[in-house]
Amino acid sequence: MQDDLTLIMDDAADSMQKAIGHLELELTKIRAGKANPQILDGITVDYYGAPTPLQQVANVSVADARTLTIQPWERNMLQPIERAIIASNIGINPQNDGQIIRMFLPPLTEERRKEFVKRAAGEGEQAKIAIRNIRRDAIEGIKKLQKDGLSEDTAKDAEADIQELTNKFIDLVDKHFTQKEKEIMTV
Repeated sequence: MQDDLTLIMDDAADSMQKAIGHLELELTKIRAGKANPQILDGITVDYYGAPTPLQQVANVSVADARTLTIQPWERNMLQPIERAIIASNIGINPQNDGQIIRMFLPPLTEERRKEFVKRAAGEGEQAKIAIRNIRRDAIEGIKKLQKDGLSEDTAKDAEADIQELTNKFIDLVDKHFTQKEKEIMTV
């Protein structure tokens, strides 16, 4: 019985940590004014009929604070990469010079910064929802154990521990969001 309870607690903590990891990944995709190759994560290129991540068909690097360069390993991949970037709708137009693709990131306007902050807040809210769902599932698991013979006091203590864990992870989400908001709003 105690092993099952420990398993529920460990699963909840592990799942909440994964939610934080996902949030961190999503926040890196939101640009904050400086060039970051991670804004191209998730873009897939048609590589001989197979959708392939951009990083597997080209070298993505930061030329300066506002410029990304994409050097495909095969010259015939320039057009498919350019099309994939345009289709991804990240708000940056690629410039192809026949050898390399350059992406100039324009300075962010105040309005655009606020838009990015809203997007970051949305990602934070999604992470909080995921964490709360994990809490709900863990508490349901504890209640099932209680029906199977777990003492009421132990069940209440476990529920309190789950709530404490949830609060810790929600605070972590808030911290990540605040940090990203500061990064985006810094001119």
